[in-house]
Amino acid sequence: MSPILATALQLLALVGALALVHRPFGDYMAAVYTSPRHLRIERCLYRCVGVDPDARLRPAAYLRAVLAFSAAGVLLLYALQRLQDKLPLSLGFEAIDPDQAFNTAASFVSNTNWQSYAGESAMGHLVQLTGLAVQNFVSAAVGMAVAVAVVRGFVHRSARSREGAARAHEGAARSGELGNFWTDLVRGVVRILLPVAFVSALALVATGVVQNLAGAHEVHTLSGATQHIPGGPVASQEAIKELGTNGGGFFNANSAHPFENPSGLSNLLEVFLILVIPFSLTRTFGTMAGNVRQGYALLGAMGVLWLGAVLAVTASEFAHPGTAAQAAGGAMEGKEQRFGEGASALFAASTTMTSTGAVNAFHDSFTALGGGATLLGMMLGEIAPGGVGSGLYGMLVMAVVAVFLAGLMVGRTPEYLGKKIGTREITCAACSFLVTPALVLSGTALAMALPDGEEAMTNIGAHGFTEVLYAYTSAANNNGSAFAGLGADTPFFNTTLGLCMLLGRFLPMVFALALAGSLARRAPAPATAGTLRTEKPLFSGMLVGSVLIVTGLTFFPALALGPLAEGLS
Repeated sequence: MSPILATALQLLALVGALALVHRPFGDYMAAVYTSPRHLRIERCLYRCVGVDPDARLRPAAYLRAVLAFSAAGVLLLYALQRLQDKLPLSLGFEAIDPDQAFNTAASFVSNTNWQSYAGESAMGHLVQLTGLAVQNFVSAAVGMAVAVAVVRGFVHRSARSREGAARAHEGAARSGELGNFWTDLVRGVVRILLPVAFVSALALVATGVVQNLAGAHEVHTLSGATQHIPGGPVASQEAIKELGTNGGGFFNANSAHPFENPSGLSNLLEVFLILVIPFSLTRTFGTMAGNVRQGYALLGAMGVLWLGAVLAVTASEFAHPGTAAQAAGGAMEGKEQRFGEGASALFAASTTMTSTGAVNAFHDSFTALGGGATLLGMMLGEIAPGGVGSGLYGMLVMAVVAVFLAGLMVGRTPEYLGKKIGTREITCAACSFLVTPALVLSGTALAMALPDGEEAMTNIGAHGFTEVLYAYTSAANNNGSAFAGLGADTPFFNTTLGLCMLLGRFLPMVFALALAGSLARRAPAPATAGTLRTEKPLFSGMLVGSVLIVTGLTFFPALALGPLAEGLS
């Protein structure tokens, strides 16, 4: 079978699997977040933390709960790393340095999972299990909770009678209320992430992924050398790492390591886990809005952008421009033979179009245009389909921008889901999508201007610049993948990248929740002959165009200095 045919079949199998679960899984998540009933275990958790699960929070209160919970997570994870040498199951590892501990805590709490260390030679089992793996669950659940709160604000009173689920929590947005963060958080973990991750971990173990609590095993190679191979709870962490679009690997090689991703089947399963929640949340949105076609419109825009990225990376890698790649007959440097170019490109595009950041190949060794395509995928804002939760509310923000642009073209007040888009709403939307470019470009400029940035670069010219640009793009978009030629384990990069992760995660949440609260307070406007039909394919096309135009105008100069200059030279 030719590599191109194998790649096409894998892509078809993946799309088919995602289509198969889209409706039932999306409807199930809508039922989870709109159900008036609490499970017994959930009530126990509410009593333990002393919260009222039936209280309704305004946007400011909801945001305070999100920030307080996340700040506590940063402090706890930082303390676990600093005290690692005094904790059980540390495997003899020393305490983590302060700057690296801050970077890692900010990374995992912000759902970025950027790692400036080798996991198997730095973190003990206790930190991996009670620190990193726990944050993989709760950081993903936070993103989903914020997305659902934003949806409540958007759809309040816009869905009248077509879906009972829309009426179940209609009162949640009364007077600008967006629901209860603690309820949304607990339900996201207990009813969605834990059961799906458990089944996924079993499936990964069946494909050969390691799961134990053993330390390093000493083995002797054929040449007579001695090698230490670490074990650990890999499958359980791998499942939530992909499902929650986290990306932090148990091993430094991440999903290229055979213990994390041993075969083509496990590779396809991991890509499926990366995409299943972000794509299915569009169905959740449509169900809660009482009009599933609104969800399909967002799904169409996400699908077009994701498929375009997959084709761009795949074509660039199969074209293998460059002397070395042409001499070798393919761009296989930095890729695993068990995956090949096609599966590596599929994984790379999917992980950078979401906020996952897991890798099964060395992105720094991709062709210049292939690496540039992965970089562009993150620059789009990771909304196609984006991270769990963050992709949905990011796309809803862009939908507001799209209807605003459409309103400018026809001279009509823009509307979305029956709500007028006014000055406050478009200001919140603009601030939300401008956060990431401001962090990326400012951070890159600072690193290039200071000696700390130059000393960390192992390459010069356009490729060296791309390494720095990729690092700040990955951090500000909460992705976590890297052009690993950059020596980023320094106090300067650990600190600046950590700050970019926190600001890139929580500032968009601030503006998204403010936007949702403002829309929740607006009375629905009756549809007229001039109302833009946002459930139609035309709107999906406008949404795709808005995303590309905003990204192109913002990042094209930086891309021209990096991957485009390298690829066209």
